[in-house]
Amino acid sequence: MNAHEMSATVPSMRPAVTAQIQAETGLDEVVLRDLVHAFYAKVRKDPDLGPIFADRISNWGPHLDRMTAFWSSVALMTGKYHGAPVQKHVGLPVIWAHFERWLDLFRETAGEVCSPAGATHVTERAERIARSLNMAVQDARESGVPDLS
Repeated sequence: MNAHEMSATVPSMRPAVTAQIQAETGLDEVVLRDLVHAFYAKVRKDPDLGPIFADRISNWGPHLDRMTAFWSSVALMTGKYHGAPVQKHVGLPVIWAHFERWLDLFRETAGEVCSPAGATHVTERAERIARSLNMAVQDARESGVPDLS
């Protein structure tokens, strides 16, 4: 039996895990969509982050859809996102201060949009993501990968 056949016969635990996270945090697809849209509205207006995004994103609809799928996967374990976030960030003209600002806006928005438990849940993940992306960007810079600016 190959892996595909096995996955067809073994029920996924993902829906049960997603349901448990939703029950514990109050997060669902609607809340995550609202979070993503409100957060990136702030990012776009931010004097430090806005220009970095504006230089790279001209059509925000697909980006917001992709980020909603990303946060669905990260926060609810839905598996909706299929991408390579590290590759998208390597080479960006950013330093840790940019990630700190990103986190400040994210924390603020999560507190406004999510339940307290939901805000804690997504913020913990955002903090890990920011640290990971910052390390990848810095490692790439030290390896000689040019900025994409």
